[in-house]
Amino acid sequence: MAKWTPTHEAPEPLEGPIVPTIIGLTILWFVLFLVQLPFYGWYDDHGHLWWLWTCLAGSGLGLIGIWYVRGRDAALKRMAAEAAVSATETPSTAAE
Repeated sequence: MAKWTPTHEAPEPLEGPIVPTIIGLTILWFVLFLVQLPFYGWYDDHGHLWWLWTCLAGSGLGLIGIWYVRGRDAALKRMAAEAAVSATETPSTAAE
């Protein structure tokens, strides 16, 4: 079997409002947990209690995701600022 080789360059990843997206989805998971909480007995009787805990786990993992994407966003902004500073320096200023 021949090894597959790509015929073109991979596109750049799409960047968007990642931090607000993760925050919004984390809030959504927690709201779903709160909405299902009054029906705990029904879920338990019908064997669907895992729906409740899935929502709680999603909101907990979302909190970890918020921490991660905020750090990533800060690092990207820091790298862009450093690149802008190094691009504006002239070669004579950099040699001093």
